Amino acid sequence: MGGDGASHDGHRCIRGCGRVRDVPTTVVQRIDRFNAAHPWSHNDFYHRWILRHLPVRFATSLDVGCGTGNLVRALAGRAGVAGGIDVEPGVIDLARALSATFPTAAFRVLDLLEVPEGDEYDVVTAIAVVHHLPLDAALRRLRLLLAPNGTLVIVGCYRAATRTDRWVDAVAIPANMIVGWLTSVRRSDARVALTAPTVPPQTTLAEIRAAATRALPGARVRRRLFWRYSLIYTAPT
Repeated sequence: MGGDGASHDGHRCIRGCGRVRDVPTTVVQRIDRFNAAHPWSHNDFYHRWILRHLPVRFATSLDVGCGTGNLVRALAGRAGVAGGIDVEPGVIDLARALSATFPTAAFRVLDLLEVPEGDEYDVVTAIAVVHHLPLDAALRRLRLLLAPNGTLVIVGCYRAATRTDRWVDAVAIPANMIVGWLTSVRRSDARVALTAPTVPPQTTLAEIRAAATRALPGARVRRRLFWRYSLIYTAPT
């Protein structure tokens, strides 16, 4: 569903935002080849930012669409129990294997909408996963998973629809290439396997903000670089 793998968002603006007519085919192909040769995880890029917005210690956390568990392992040092769920059994098997030395990490094959009612967590995270689900239903379910005063952090994908969206997309393309190149230079294991199927987002940032207002009153939604938005919500005490 979500996963930690290298994203192929690097050519989204050109191919997915109706601007391909403005860009020579040879340029598009060169960008595609460069991004394929220098993959990196757009989701993992935001992990440090997520951790900065969470308490230093908490009892329980749940990462929805956890993929191979990168964020769960990052949360395991703070949580009494750091849980992760994903709908892909093979991905969960890999997450468990990679987390063998993290005793507080626990994984289940489970869909967000199938999490038992009554389960509550101090921290809930969802990275590049909400656009795979019905938006309003997903936000309502995420809210219900929060314990009193719990924190929800979403880093999601949105569909570019405005001039501002496209300008930010245009800035992200060279930035994506620079980060990919730096990642390849600094890490011998920079190539990351894509671990889960992806689908293009269908909801615009305006639609996401409207849905958040309905389901998560007081949530803070911000546009982010690399084709992402962030949402932070704190449940009532």
